Amino acid sequence: MTTSTRGAAKVPAVLVLEDGRAFRGRAYGAVGETFGEAVFSTGMTGYQETLTDPSYDRQIVVATAPQIGNTGWNDEDDESSRIWVSGYVVRDPARVPSNWRAKRSLDDELVAQDVVGICGIDTRALTRHLRERGSMRAGIFSGDAIATEPELLARVQAQPHMKGASLYEEVATKETYVVAAIGEKKFTVAAIDLGIKGMTPHRMAERGIEVHVLPATATADDVYAVNPDGVFFSNGPGDPATADGPVALMTAVLERRTPLFGICFGNQILGRALGFGTYKLKYGHRGINQPVQDRTTGKVEVTAHNHGFAVDAPLDQVSETKFGRAEVSHVCLNDNVVEGLQLLDQPAFSVQYHPEAAAGPHDAAYLFDRFVSLMEGQRA
Repeated sequence: MTTSTRGAAKVPAVLVLEDGRAFRGRAYGAVGETFGEAVFSTGMTGYQETLTDPSYDRQIVVATAPQIGNTGWNDEDDESSRIWVSGYVVRDPARVPSNWRAKRSLDDELVAQDVVGICGIDTRALTRHLRERGSMRAGIFSGDAIATEPELLARVQAQPHMKGASLYEEVATKETYVVAAIGEKKFTVAAIDLGIKGMTPHRMAERGIEVHVLPATATADDVYAVNPDGVFFSNGPGDPATADGPVALMTAVLERRTPLFGICFGNQILGRALGFGTYKLKYGHRGINQPVQDRTTGKVEVTAHNHGFAVDAPLDQVSETKFGRAEVSHVCLNDNVVEGLQLLDQPAFSVQYHPEAAAGPHDAAYLFDRFVSLMEGQRA
């Protein structure tokens, strides 16, 4: 969707939303055109991890922090093999990166990976617009791609919606790979890659877990061929209502009562496997400063989020499912959105956010320990 040339500060650019609102600025990154769902992320740090998070596939990300790019781009903090966002929107790009690990500028990396962006616009006004009207389709146009606003609006409105989009297979690994345990190996986990971030298997490896990362199309036979002590379902992009394959696989895992942990997309898959519905949020939760309460302990955590869909489960009662009793274990304190589920009669739980903390606070790291405890209990 892009025509890449070197980004230049004086090249004009325009962001057009599907409701007709337009923001004019300058090209940032590659020059050309790109389309996606416009969403905003409230993190003040961690843009490299955000851009390389597969959960942002086909999304144009608006950074709410006013200045972006100060720490440049390094070769250590990528969460996957590439940038997945379809476009990037910033107000004030750093003129010169300043960090001892930086290898190049953010602008250079956006150009190298053909990511069209825009800078010099009022991102506060854009964020308020998306909060009031909801996330929506958008396009960024720069250089020769700019046309009249009616023409650009027509191009945006011709793009597919995020609701109903099946994206997890296009971001997942095609081949199984193994992340070795750090130190003594204690457990084996089969991790279903629906858009997994690199830090997630690393957090498990730190706890003595050998992680077999399997494609999104893995079958129950594939999972149990590695003789797992537990099964993990990762984060990922798109509408969980389209993920019938992963739901069927999770159902098979639940039927065998194998310890199970899911995050983000994996939480939505568990919700569906338990018989709950899912729905699209107005503008979603994205950033590293979202308050969530663990209702099992009463503790409030500041957490990292990236999701536009949620599970529709009752907050005030225990639900009967075909796998026993289930309850909402975590809730967002901003809007009461379901942020976690757990089964009470077998070892399975999930959260809607990102406990691997890349980037983000470490408040939720205990969830990996909780997964270890489930596997220890099952082994005992």
